[in-house]
Amino acid sequence: MRLRRKTTIQVKSPEQIASMREAGLVVARTLKVLADAVRPGITTTDLDRIAEREIRASGATPSFLGYQGYPASICASVNETIVHGIPGPAQRLRDGDIISIDCGAVLDGWHGDAAVTVAVGQITAEDQALMDACEAALWAGLARALPGSRLGDISSAVERAVIASGPYGIVREYTGHGIGSAMHMFPDVPNFGEPGTGPRLTAGMALAIEPMITRGGERTIELADGWTVVTADASRAAHFEHTVAITPDGPWVLTAEDGGISRLRQHHHGTKRPAPTIPPKGNSSAG
Repeated sequence: MRLRRKTTIQVKSPEQIASMREAGLVVARTLKVLADAVRPGITTTDLDRIAEREIRASGATPSFLGYQGYPASICASVNETIVHGIPGPAQRLRDGDIISIDCGAVLDGWHGDAAVTVAVGQITAEDQALMDACEAALWAGLARALPGSRLGDISSAVERAVIASGPYGIVREYTGHGIGSAMHMFPDVPNFGEPGTGPRLTAGMALAIEPMITRGGERTIELADGWTVVTADASRAAHFEHTVAITPDGPWVLTAEDGGISRLRQHHHGTKRPAPTIPPKGNSSAG
């Protein structure tokens, strides 16, 4: 999303974080179904219908549908489209495409948001490397979602990971965001920055971290529909996202089925373990 301005980061109770985990699991399961459904010949409208069916079958509501007039349950961004691609019946996937699928769900008033970029059939080694670099950068950032860290530590970790992977463009105009009782909240979470800067992170905060990188430059163009964002140089883009809660034990990746345990173990900055279970719900509210 675009950079925003506000002042305070919402802090949730453990019970509210547990509700976010339930929403996050709806997103995780839906994205898994969608990734399995991606194949040459399927349309992005087909994928959108699958997403809405899966989300509603879980008792949740699509976060994106109707958000500021957005007309679908997912964003489906193919090849040079970075984010916010609107699904359409005429957009049929072809062998060699790559597609970012961004999905959100709200359950009992709490949101989960995640994205994955998926190969369509056989893709080039260059596109696979782009996708791998973006996903690695996401996990580098998630590993820095620690109490006592600064927001800039996350942004810097994402940027350093991208630079280490190759000569990729890092999209600067669109960022991650806070999340909780609304889908998009303060703070913005850029994919570049200086360590030791920005707000200090505390247990109970939740962020959606989402690197967006390209095989070319960082410049973007928003199309006439007011949503679709493409690379200015027509280079291909990748986009990965997870919702993470900062807990006393470290990051709990709410939109990963295992809470992020398997990937976070690969980073020396991390957690004793992501929270393993969902505690009972309470009636407390965030400030």
